[in-house]
Amino acid sequence: MIQHTNALLGWDAYDATLEPGTAPRLMLVDDDRELCRMITEYLAPEGFEVTAIHDGAQALAAMEDWPCRMMILDVVLPGLSGLEVLRRLRSQTDLPVLMLTARSDDVDRVVGLEMGADDYLPKPFNARELVARVRSILRRSHAAPTRTGRLNVGKIMLDRGARHVTYRGESLSLTGAEFRILEALMQQAGVVVSREYLVQQALGRRLLPWDRSVDTHISNLRRKFAQRGGDALILSVRGSGYQLAG
Repeated sequence: MIQHTNALLGWDAYDATLEPGTAPRLMLVDDDRELCRMITEYLAPEGFEVTAIHDGAQALAAMEDWPCRMMILDVVLPGLSGLEVLRRLRSQTDLPVLMLTARSDDVDRVVGLEMGADDYLPKPFNARELVARVRSILRRSHAAPTRTGRLNVGKIMLDRGARHVTYRGESLSLTGAEFRILEALMQQAGVVVSREYLVQQALGRRLLPWDRSVDTHISNLRRKFAQRGGDALILSVRGSGYQLAG
């Protein structure tokens, strides 16, 4: 395990202290020590600085003295579960999180995405796929907006530069993936947008056969709009994708 003795920092300072051009710091939280060793050994030559922690509560405490760009978080942990760690993180910070889940446990995947995870990867996984997911999340989470200006569809306003969304004048708190999905739908309001396209736009990867992540993000968007009286804004088109009502 890599040891660090940085000065104490606030939750939202996890990225501000990182010098440009330095190796991206990743916090790996999993109680499988052998798996952590293998992941660390694989990620290091790929240009990442990794610290492995094997307990949920310790991971939360470590956030204050080891600022990182991203967390790779297993669902099953001793003490605090990965989902509880994610819940506490999301109450304080928008740190990107990739959840590791059992391949057969759809419930954990859905709940993790609903709680604000950026993406998930089912175990067992290919090391190259892990690297691709990490790079995609970091690229989309930390890159400056490539487009500016506002999109307006009905009572929805999306400000690209400020990464801010309002509905009927009220702010919506969206995750990065939810923001990008909504942006893609607004750009093609009234047109059916495929799930494949939305996964590419929101997560920067291909759609896999078992992948229901975009459906969960859409469900989250629907719930947030519905809480403000916006029912039936995003329509499902069976076998084709989703459509934002214009």
